[in-house]
Amino acid sequence: MDMSVPKKPTPTSTVGRGKAVKFAEAPTFRTYEDEAVHLELGDSLHAYERWPSPTVIVSDGAYGVLGFEGDTSDHLGMPDWYEPHVAAWSRKATGQTTLWFWNSEIGWAAVHPVLERHGWRYVNANVWNKGKAHIAGNINTAKIRRFPVVSEVCVQYVYEPKVDDLTLQRWLYREWKRTGLAMRKANEACGVKDVAVRKYLDQGHLWYYPPPEMFQKMARYANEHGEPAGRPYFSENGRTPMTAEDWTRYRSKFNCPMGYTNVWDRGALHGRERIKVQDVSARAAHLNQKPLDLMRLIIEATSDPGDVVWEPFGGLFSASLAARNLGRRSFSCELDHTYFQLGVARFRGEDV
Repeated sequence: MDMSVPKKPTPTSTVGRGKAVKFAEAPTFRTYEDEAVHLELGDSLHAYERWPSPTVIVSDGAYGVLGFEGDTSDHLGMPDWYEPHVAAWSRKATGQTTLWFWNSEIGWAAVHPVLERHGWRYVNANVWNKGKAHIAGNINTAKIRRFPVVSEVCVQYVYEPKVDDLTLQRWLYREWKRTGLAMRKANEACGVKDVAVRKYLDQGHLWYYPPPEMFQKMARYANEHGEPAGRPYFSENGRTPMTAEDWTRYRSKFNCPMGYTNVWDRGALHGRERIKVQDVSARAAHLNQKPLDLMRLIIEATSDPGDVVWEPFGGLFSASLAARNLGRRSFSCELDHTYFQLGVARFRGEDV
């Protein structure tokens, strides 16, 4: 019998590959602010508690490819890398918060259990298809033994709100059962044939979030006809029933633009769009710069003007720039002083 103590797993390396651009001097400032953005040089883990609750979080952090100093060397180290951030996001999220998680397929798969454990509910996986132009024409597929990769994923999550420590699906069912009314009476309350029971009170995968006007009808009916001893029903404070407006706070925002699907055919960045510092290197300044139009797409779909956008891993602050252009307020951090300076230059309109 082997009584040896199992070895602890060796942490994956976080020593990044060499950057194309690296400024020798750190900036003389650590924050940049205007009327719409707050950008910091530092670790977002030390900033979350100071930021207002987000409507949108755009995460573009570790990919497990040593893309930057602090990135992991493979996907195995990514759950530990992301866990403290995900926990902090959950503490500040509301029922209206949407998370957009950019990564590789294997990176997302590794982190998905962490997100679920902290209350994030998967909605949809979107694929950025960069096209064949993204790969070299003479790539050796016999050597790599797979199809060339021309994609990344941007996965949509929403924060799962709870009332009395129950999901909305379970809470709605519990509240109606508390009334003592027959289930079919929910249809009468909503003025429908069978939708309320079949969708709004369903306890399986067919459950639908009741529109605010339907929720208010159910709440009003329950408090007028339900057992007097149990009133108020559908209340979050135990004193008054929730209104339609109250109910909207428990659902994330989403407005799908016409013509879009979950596959985004959009070529990789090139030309003037790709940030370079010509005096230093002809190569791109950042390995993983995202297109502004895709950042605009996801932010506009899940927020309204004036809403708060978080970009925890700023890089060149593409999400923050898109947010400002859309009239949102953005909060972001970046650890690397070179990326921080290059990103701030975009807001100042400076050539880099």
